[in-house]
Amino acid sequence: MPDRSPLEELSPEELISLIEDGAKNWLAMDGLWFLAVEERFGLEAAIALDRAVWERFSPIEARRILRRREIASGGGLPALAEALQYRLYARINEQEIRWTDRGTLLLQVNTCRVHEARNRDGRPPFPCRSVGLVEYGTFAHAVDPRIQTQCLGCPLDKPAEAWCAWEFSTEP
Repeated sequence: MPDRSPLEELSPEELISLIEDGAKNWLAMDGLWFLAVEERFGLEAAIALDRAVWERFSPIEARRILRRREIASGGGLPALAEALQYRLYARINEQEIRWTDRGTLLLQVNTCRVHEARNRDGRPPFPCRSVGLVEYGTFAHAVDPRIQTQCLGCPLDKPAEAWCAWEFSTEP
């Protein structure tokens, strides 16, 4: 086990900064991997492989958050609302989590570092709906298998006020 004493000496602000840097590094690695696949094999192959990776990663991330935050598995939408706040994305993308008048949970991603980086590089946005359905769907399902995930908008048909929006509901 690595020596943790340097981390224990950091202030809360320094720890938060370290977490944010780690989240940015994680996303940079994910993005560079995606671009390498896209450049070598094309966008369709990159999206297909991205879905396969998220299908395995999202439940791992969800289970670790549940365990670390002592959130009960099977806790429905309230558990999901809490768990979503601790995803790596939550540290680097501006997002809103709110309840709808229908009792469903809405996640709206207002800034997306992935698509903003593609814009900076002169790349078009990629149609990430199928990846997001796997990413958010398997994350939500790991929190509670009763949760259903629906995309309300994603590039290329994104909502005007956000990069993407997701609605979560439970089976009756």
